[in-house]
Amino acid sequence: MGYPIPETFQRTQPRFFGQLFDTYIQKSNNLQIWNEDISLSRRYVIIQISTDDIVQKVRVVTGELLSSLDKTGVFTQKYQARLSPGDSVLELVTPDDTDRLRLLFKNDSYPNSFTSSPAQNPSVKSLLPIQVIFERLKNLVGRRFHNRGHDQERNRGEQLHRLVCDALGYNNFSDDGQFPDIRHQLLEIKLQTSPTIDLGLVCPNSTDFLDIPDIEGINVRHCDVRYALFYATLNGEFITITHFFLSTGESFFSRFPQFGGKVVNKKLQIPLPKDFFD
Repeated sequence: MGYPIPETFQRTQPRFFGQLFDTYIQKSNNLQIWNEDISLSRRYVIIQISTDDIVQKVRVVTGELLSSLDKTGVFTQKYQARLSPGDSVLELVTPDDTDRLRLLFKNDSYPNSFTSSPAQNPSVKSLLPIQVIFERLKNLVGRRFHNRGHDQERNRGEQLHRLVCDALGYNNFSDDGQFPDIRHQLLEIKLQTSPTIDLGLVCPNSTDFLDIPDIEGINVRHCDVRYALFYATLNGEFITITHFFLSTGESFFSRFPQFGGKVVNKKLQIPLPKDFFD
């Protein structure tokens, strides 16, 4: 464009304010626009790149054309927070579970292995306290696994999920894609290669009830779920876990600040036609 490259880029809407256009990088046909409606007067630069991160095609369209592709105009909401690793590589944010969950822990010893599926509903006999989970998972710091590419987040998450199941003592792996990831332990898993924590549609400190049967007469809430965050670095073909954090949902935002306070980040999802770049 002929502009000098600034040392820092200010956040503006649109991104290139002087030329009234935004840029979007696409490896798929799912265009995502965050926290704003489509502006009919704005230009949108859509850049298609290959799986090898090579620019293949560029198309510039008006907001009016893009708006015609948005069939619903419905925003998908998404909670987000920020992770600042700090000096300690191991951090048990809350030494105890929530008051409600602690009512379920009446034993001094807990199973070392499980034949049950990690996706099964929890029971009073199988549920591990947060301190025990921390002890079993902390040794994952330093472990590494293959990096399948920055656009393969689901596959990378599955690799971490398998490591966590093994460290907790499960004899098998199962992931039904539901919240929380390991329902048998009321444990949600996050792999972080950047400071932004994507929390999806569930707010960690919500007091809404989780959609599972009660345990010994106790209804589990979203805030009773435990969150295991693994911060990692990308080293060529490998991902190496460098930090581990464990927190209850109830205390989650005391350690990991929510973006915009109580604001929910929202996005428009627009499926681009298969011939969009033709």
